[in-house]
Amino acid sequence: MNHAETQAATGFFNSLLEVYSRPDERLKKDSLDSSGLALLRSHLQTENGITSEVATLFASAAGVAKLRKKVEQFRTENTPDREKDGVIVPGRPKNADLVQSIAAIVEAGLRALWRSPQAKFPANAGSVHWEIWLEPDQAESFIQRAVGLGVLIGADRLHFPEDIVVIGEATRDQLALAVRRLGGVRALAAPTVTADYFDSLDAQEQAAWVGELSQRTTFTMDPNASYITLLDTGVSRAHPLIQPALAAADRHAANPAWGLEDIKGHGTQLAGLALFGDLTPKLQDMLPVSVGHRLESVKLLPDAGFNPHHLLGAVTRNAIDAVEMTIRRRTFTMATTTSDDTPHDGAPTSWSSEIDQLTAGVSGKCSDPRLILISAGNIDAMTSGAGHYLETCDHPDSELESPSQAWNAVCVGAYTEKAMLPPGESYTALAPSGDLSPASRTASWTSQWPLKPDVVLEGGNWAAGTVPPPLTHGWLSLLTTDHNYPRHSFCFSHDTSAATALAAKQITELWSDYPSLWPETIRGLYVSSARWTEQMKSHLPANPSKGAYALLFRRYGYGVPDLQRARRSASNALTLIVQDEITPYGLSEKTGGDVHKELRLFELPWPVEELRKLGSALVTLRVTLSSFVAPNPSEASRGSRYRYASHNLRFKLNRAGENVQQFLARITRLAEPVDGPPNEEDDSWTFGSTRRDVGSLHIDQLTCRASDLARRNLLAVHPVAGWWKNKKLLEKTLPMVRFALIIEIDASELETKLYTEVATSITALAKAQIIVG
Repeated sequence: MNHAETQAATGFFNSLLEVYSRPDERLKKDSLDSSGLALLRSHLQTENGITSEVATLFASAAGVAKLRKKVEQFRTENTPDREKDGVIVPGRPKNADLVQSIAAIVEAGLRALWRSPQAKFPANAGSVHWEIWLEPDQAESFIQRAVGLGVLIGADRLHFPEDIVVIGEATRDQLALAVRRLGGVRALAAPTVTADYFDSLDAQEQAAWVGELSQRTTFTMDPNASYITLLDTGVSRAHPLIQPALAAADRHAANPAWGLEDIKGHGTQLAGLALFGDLTPKLQDMLPVSVGHRLESVKLLPDAGFNPHHLLGAVTRNAIDAVEMTIRRRTFTMATTTSDDTPHDGAPTSWSSEIDQLTAGVSGKCSDPRLILISAGNIDAMTSGAGHYLETCDHPDSELESPSQAWNAVCVGAYTEKAMLPPGESYTALAPSGDLSPASRTASWTSQWPLKPDVVLEGGNWAAGTVPPPLTHGWLSLLTTDHNYPRHSFCFSHDTSAATALAAKQITELWSDYPSLWPETIRGLYVSSARWTEQMKSHLPANPSKGAYALLFRRYGYGVPDLQRARRSASNALTLIVQDEITPYGLSEKTGGDVHKELRLFELPWPVEELRKLGSALVTLRVTLSSFVAPNPSEASRGSRYRYASHNLRFKLNRAGENVQQFLARITRLAEPVDGPPNEEDDSWTFGSTRRDVGSLHIDQLTCRASDLARRNLLAVHPVAGWWKNKKLLEKTLPMVRFALIIEIDASELETKLYTEVATSITALAKAQIIVG
């Protein structure tokens, strides 16, 4: 490929064109919206009493060449003669309808895309905010690539039938380059509405916006719907955006003596986010809204004072017992943590241990496993020092608050894409877009205890001035429901509480789509869908070792969940999901001592011939293993993950060329781990066993040649030590454990070649071989 071809392939010759019609004529626009040409907009313009039509086109290099060819054909070629009613009609010049309708074609600037009043077009050359209207099919590509061209894209999205609208910050030159290089931009406008706008309205205007959103919102009344159960300060039912989703009978309190109304407001804020997400785009996009899940509220905190610290585990259990008089599919959501247990360095506390018991179904009136989300806890802005904000977040004093270190719960931290402030603002956004929210706490411990947080979601940003401390700001916050309706309809929300409510919304929507899946499986699917942003990965060295990922795990967990990816994983034959049981321990018939009783060996239904044909093409395998452990937080067990957890499961994949006997022999050697960092296996996994083999959720991935993956078709789930591996216990019973296994192939554009063969052989995965030790 020569230099000119390279430039064309990268979009260097993309153009914005304006096509003018002849006076008082219309353009033949069908011919201006074909391969290589995208008709962005057209309008009539009148000057000196003469009206003409003006069309704005995005033209690739090939599109410009095609347009030139059409004009040249008009000049030099005719269509064939044809016969009509016995008379030969001479051919016309080719493309006559198109070319004869055109008066002029000129290269256009950004003004050609401007849909706001011309007086509002940015007059200076500095960085300003733009409302960018994108082609839906090209929106994500533009958003991901624009940052590399200097265009900062905000977090909010508006979805219209034929457009996706975002806010960008850039100079005119930066945005013009992005428009030409990337395409997909249909129009530009002056940004008008932010969360700050709605919060500043008077009560009557706010209520009008609420009424409009209520009218186009459909709330499910299905008694079998999924529920988000908020363990917080209570929820106010007075708000019209909440009342249809929260029945009066579904408000409870951990202490029957407490009132049910939300006096503090925190629970009502989370309720709005759990139902709608950030309200700012919802209020603007005018599309129908469907809320497919419902709410329950349990007041976990008294209206005055605090819960006695030693009762927090019991209060949480009482709160859960209060709602489980009715059997429902629930996502328990708690944005309440304590700093009284810090520093805990990831070790269990009484509260986190009770969360593990509740999640595993060994505590509470109901014995079923539960899905529980917990916030990571927040950093006080007053503690923010003069250094980089990440130094404060990473400091041991900023470790995750209890009980978010619970093994079985999904711990939610916060990141932010909100990094834009009003023009002329004296403050700057503290965190860059795509990085950790300044309020989010991080893990301070090493490999001994589970990776936390599990995921991060939008938690807003702080505004920094010349004098600390940084402050919250309306432009950098989420908009949600206020508990003082109708005096005030909206308020701001931020930090890990807001992120946890957003996670509850997403994970409940996923569970609603696949109601037959276990809580263990939903947790695995959701967390496994997460990925680190490019900004997060910028903290890695150029060629990261396995140990280099520790920093990212401590801050961001597995990253930002992708609900669409999780849904695809649940429905796609290239993601294999197993829900199974295993008896991890038993007694030896020879010695009478305790042993590892079973392992599950799966022969993966790889399309071997297709993978071999792909040869050296790279594919990525991502494996997730999820189970809930029963805790033993005795003092003797607190320093050992193998004595805290009832059982510990691991997964192993055979190496290329390793047969069944060799594979099982290797697993046997690894079945008796000791406390401390495990020995890293040299087997091409990205994260490695040091990061993977902790907690009760294990995720790792490897990228290899397709031909090598064809020979790696054996996957084992096997136990290692746990406190259930005890002779006295095993003489009474042989406990059985549920687990979920999720195996995903990411072959990019190669997926379609693999899908059919995997689908036809997928029953093979269900036929696991049970090997008894």
